[in-house]
Amino acid sequence: MKIIILGVLALATVAVAAPPSGADASATIVRLESDNIGVDGFRYSYETSNGIAADEQGTLIAGTGKDDQGGIATKGSFKYVGPDGVTYTITFIADANGFQPQGAHLPVGPK
Repeated sequence: MKIIILGVLALATVAVAAPPSGADASATIVRLESDNIGVDGFRYSYETSNGIAADEQGTLIAGTGKDDQGGIATKGSFKYVGPDGVTYTITFIADANGFQPQGAHLPVGPK
C-alpha cells in the first residue's frame, strides 16, 4: 500500500487554473509559517492579501514490509475567492485511501 500525496497537487491546480489578474496580480503574502525539519513530517500555513489561505500538515507513516515502504499522510485545507466573489473552502486528507477532499461546493458521490 503506497501513499500518494495529492494535497499539494490539488492546491497547485487551483493556483495555476487561471493567470492572475486584478487584485490577484498584485497579491502579497501576509502570513507564512513553515516547519519542515525533514524527519517526522511537516507543517505549513500561509495567507495572501487577496483572500487565499492554506494549511497542511504531514506525518511520516512507516512501511510494513517489502511492498509497503510507507509514505506521508497529510491533512489540511485551502480557501480562495472565486470569480463570483464567493470564498470556496476545501478540507482534505491524503493517505493510503487517496486524496479525500470535502467542501460545500463539491459534488458528493453515491453511497
